[in-house]
Amino acid sequence: MYDISRFTLKDMTECSSALRSMGSEAGSMEVVGDRIVHYLYDHLVDQETGDRALALVRLFRTHPYGELGEDLREFARGMLDMSSASPTMKCLVLLATAGMKPEWHSRRQSTGHKALPLPSERFIEKVPMIRQLVQQLGLNVNTILEPDPSVLMDLVQTTYGVFHVPEAVASQHVPAQDEFVIPFGVRSVVGFGGLLPSGNLFAVIMFSRASIPRQTADMFRTLALSVKIAVLPFDGGTILS
Repeated sequence: MYDISRFTLKDMTECSSALRSMGSEAGSMEVVGDRIVHYLYDHLVDQETGDRALALVRLFRTHPYGELGEDLREFARGMLDMSSASPTMKCLVLLATAGMKPEWHSRRQSTGHKALPLPSERFIEKVPMIRQLVQQLGLNVNTILEPDPSVLMDLVQTTYGVFHVPEAVASQHVPAQDEFVIPFGVRSVVGFGGLLPSGNLFAVIMFSRASIPRQTADMFRTLALSVKIAVLPFDGGTILS
């Protein structure tokens, strides 16, 4: 178990090793993602109470609209209120989820995050959490929407930052305050991720019921590489089960 408020170098090393092994004998990126989010959900604790620290943890990956199944394409179109969309439009797809409610353990039961359409930079500017996630990871929005093959390899090998909201309550970067943040006692948010060779973004977002200071949040940066190693074999293969 790891104290999320005091995540140490030893914790980071042990957790990184565990996450890197999550791809073993998996059949899809979704299976790997499910192992990752449940490991984090089960092993990150609030040392003061001994309880699980995370109210919710999710793994997302961007995916071209045209390569999604019809159910996810329909969901994305519904969010844009349109009957069709460009096959190349990127969508931020929920790969795996774990949390305090039973339905938060299935991506299929998500009511609002199955496949978030990203049609333009202007659209992303209207979604505070996604905008801040991309910016704090040190990426350019256009890099996510239209990866440039000439610079992609350099970006894939870059060490990225950490998305951190130290005080979730009343933060403009964390939506659903009355429906989620306050009733479930969310105090801090930490996200980490990066780019895969396909040019798609992956990101883990953790909603913590324990306060996470910046110094501790930065310790999670290294976990991005471990998650990447685990999902990498499936980047050009089977994504969803």
